[in-house]
Amino acid sequence: MKPLAFLIIIGSVVLGGCVEGINHPDSTPPASPTGLSTATGDNFIELFWRQNVEGDVAGYNVFVSSSYDGRYELIGSSETPYFLDRDAINGNIYYYAVTAYDYDGNESDLSKDVAYDIPRPEGYDVRLSDFRLYPGTAGYDFSSYAVLPYDDDGADMYLENYHGVMYMDVRTDTDIQDMGATESILDIGTAPSDGWSPTHDVQLRVGHTYVVWTWDDHFAKFRVHSLSPSRVVFDWAYQTKPSIKLLKRSPGAPRPPLSKNREY
Repeated sequence: MKPLAFLIIIGSVVLGGCVEGINHPDSTPPASPTGLSTATGDNFIELFWRQNVEGDVAGYNVFVSSSYDGRYELIGSSETPYFLDRDAINGNIYYYAVTAYDYDGNESDLSKDVAYDIPRPEGYDVRLSDFRLYPGTAGYDFSSYAVLPYDDDGADMYLENYHGVMYMDVRTDTDIQDMGATESILDIGTAPSDGWSPTHDVQLRVGHTYVVWTWDDHFAKFRVHSLSPSRVVFDWAYQTKPSIKLLKRSPGAPRPPLSKNREY
């Protein structure tokens, strides 16, 4: 009987060890994601952040709020450090936070980065004509996304061929500035605070992006990609929220104070 008793004792020890392992699953959550930033577009906002270093991270949850210290609601998940919020509406402000979760269901606290943005409309291949030759199609109104006569009250700017040099003109209650050569209209993320043209016009150059500060305190930008003696073709973006200089990304905007009370 001794050999049988020995086997029973050994078996109990082995099974006991297995049960003990099952009763103690991983309960340590991943670290909160860092490096959260945004890039805005026309009725959408892109989110980027650093990938967590933990090997058992299964994915990320994305949250949104109307203020940094407000309550955050879950809007989606991602297996990679990227998320596209297609429900963002032009002119509204959105604050974002991200959590990381592992395969055992453990979830981190909300990220602490201040990441917010305001999506804005944009357009491509707009054509304006020299106001002396074609006055009815020389002006542009960013707020209505429309080509107008150059002397229409709604026109924010209009095209002029002055002695063979192409200019974009604005009225005295509007400002304009040449931001220089860019690879894309997206290269200019925020409107400047100074440096506006004292003559309220700029010489147009292919590949340059320009910022306009409209009479009703909105900011817009356009990038020239075709120019002739009678016509200009450009892409544009317009911030529908007044006094806000964000034209693409949030890092250049004023930051609210950090809080320890983010909720979700």
